Amino acid sequence: MPVTVSRLCANNLLKTFLTLIATLAISLGGFILLKGNALAQIPTTLIAVVWGVLSVILIFYSLNLLAGLFPTKVYNRIVPYIFIGPAVLIMGWYLFLPTMRSLYLSFLDKGASKFVGLDNYKFLFTDRSMLVSIRNTLIWLVCGTGFSVVFGLVAAILAERSAIEKTAKTFIFLPMSISLVGAGVIFKFMYSAKFGGAEQTGLLNAVVVAFGGEPKNWLGNAPWNNLFLIAIFVWLQTGFALVVLSAALKAVPEDMIEAARIDGAGEFRILMQIVIPNIRASIISVSTTILLAALKCFDIVYSMTNGLFGTEVLASQQYKQMFTFHNYGRGSAIAILILIGVSPVIYYNLKEFKNREAFK
Repeated sequence: MPVTVSRLCANNLLKTFLTLIATLAISLGGFILLKGNALAQIPTTLIAVVWGVLSVILIFYSLNLLAGLFPTKVYNRIVPYIFIGPAVLIMGWYLFLPTMRSLYLSFLDKGASKFVGLDNYKFLFTDRSMLVSIRNTLIWLVCGTGFSVVFGLVAAILAERSAIEKTAKTFIFLPMSISLVGAGVIFKFMYSAKFGGAEQTGLLNAVVVAFGGEPKNWLGNAPWNNLFLIAIFVWLQTGFALVVLSAALKAVPEDMIEAARIDGAGEFRILMQIVIPNIRASIISVSTTILLAALKCFDIVYSMTNGLFGTEVLASQQYKQMFTFHNYGRGSAIAILILIGVSPVIYYNLKEFKNREAFK
């Protein structure tokens, strides 16, 4: 019996060793082959897909074999970390390290060669264009998030009581399939203005002129042009809010609503005192998700106005400082400012998830 156990352990050790060697050989070999770019595009794509999937499978399999060499008690403790370890490493490589590098660059000058202390952060709160960007970002956060959630909730309530509930929800959700840049291009045509008596190609100005008014430069008048840009964001995000809040409304106890109606409560009172408290968690979840999207929104501003006419936001300012003016210090400082704005929302979401029964 001891000889058999020893032989089994030796076989497992040999199998683990050979699997690790094969994993390293396939992973490094595929990387070197793809890095050389010696093949045509289609074979390269096929090899990348097969190599990527096979490498991931082999990595998990070999690490599991390696953990299996330890006693069962130790194996049960380390195996969860084995399966989440690669994901944590990848997230750290793509998120944590760039964040630390951005923090470091935010204390350097334009060429990232000289330490300037807090000068870049001082620029954020003293430069006029940056103050406009911060103001516009706050407008986006309040109006973009608020209107999206309110319109989504109203649409969910009305659709639930409609005979065409599925059709209505489908049409409201459809804009979610359009990219932010695509939506910007669509609305750029809608806001288009032609002067001097020319025929209007923009929908809004065509309606204004049809009723005897003068064409307006909707995107050229600050700060109202920010609201016209936010309208695009709201048009896209309302569908998301509708879907989540509609599912939450389905979970509100119907007997509670019927009891309130029997007691003489009006529909508005039922909404405020029964429906909304019951879907509060979903409203917060939707609000924080849309809030993060509004804080990072860059595509609409870039495709519509490129930040001109007082429409700059923090994300567009960061892009320009980094890739137009090549001022890596200021661009990194703006990125850290956005991160600081995002962090409380992320912390609150994680805290809410932790407090929910499903996560206990």
